[in-house]
Amino acid sequence: MPSTVIGGAMLPHAPQFFTLPETEDRATVESVRRVAAAIGRRLKALKPDLWIIFANDHAEQFFHNVAPAFTVHVGGGASGSFAGRDFHWPVPGETGFTIVRQLYRQGFDPAFSSTAKIDYAIGIPLTHLGVEDPVLPISINAYLPPQPTIERCYAFGEAVARIVTGLGLRTVALASGGMSHFPGTERYAEPDLAWDRTALARLADGNLKSLIGYDEAELDRTGNIELRCWAAAAGMLGERKPDIVSMDPSWHHNYASLGWWDGPPDPAELHYPSIKPELVGLIDALHGIAHDAERRADYLADRAAYAARFALTADQRAALVTLDPKAIAAMGTHPLLPFLARMQVERHGR
Repeated sequence: MPSTVIGGAMLPHAPQFFTLPETEDRATVESVRRVAAAIGRRLKALKPDLWIIFANDHAEQFFHNVAPAFTVHVGGGASGSFAGRDFHWPVPGETGFTIVRQLYRQGFDPAFSSTAKIDYAIGIPLTHLGVEDPVLPISINAYLPPQPTIERCYAFGEAVARIVTGLGLRTVALASGGMSHFPGTERYAEPDLAWDRTALARLADGNLKSLIGYDEAELDRTGNIELRCWAAAAGMLGERKPDIVSMDPSWHHNYASLGWWDGPPDPAELHYPSIKPELVGLIDALHGIAHDAERRADYLADRAAYAARFALTADQRAALVTLDPKAIAAMGTHPLLPFLARMQVERHGR
């Protein structure tokens, strides 16, 4: 079944976007806002049935008392405030409950909340995107060890994608956070721009699964623990190239913004396809030439008679008689078989 995850975004959420201290470059902030607004217009034009946002908690709700790896909001709405701004988005709670139930069946055990607040990790990117529709927030524990592995976050996103696809919900997957920054530490003014650019280049090529290659030590060392949220969105999106990639470094954060709105890619044409039912007869004939000495001798003795043994179309029969590997592969046949069959025939001739 084709994925119903129709688009997504990965966006920064630095509090400086709203507090605007003197140390913050206004042009950088405006660039981030402009890119997010453009992504938002594209995603809203898709008219999704469901918006999901993966975000981390900043030592607020999920920290001292309980720290679930994943928490799904199941309330009717979520509110919060930051820097003089009040946030509120309706939450599709019944959909949240359905996703929780289905995740249990897929081997995940997320927590769920009816009262979780929205902090700036959710409020900033949704504001920048201009989202007014109901949004399903899913919190990921990024800051308090032991955190879920980034592989687990990616697999969690894959599971959510399977669920919304099964429900037939055209869904946008959002991730809040990243890239490199070290809030509260002596390295706050030392974001790792070189690492971020290398990682971002892989994502720009559509290799979203590259995120699972980073272990917790590397994420911590490079200031990228929040990429766990990106990994969950990447799991939902799958391997597809972003339609926009932007990097706006600052002295304390590297603000990376990515957006996808062209929908799931068409399945790639494989060099080695699966067996098509309409080609079973041709494959049987080729397999005999490649691997059975007696059948190969029959073919060499009378190619037309050998071909007549099998239920073939006229084009298939002609291709088998000439044993043209390119023509046979062009029909959708696994190319290894005509290659091996031709090799055995040529070897016999020598």
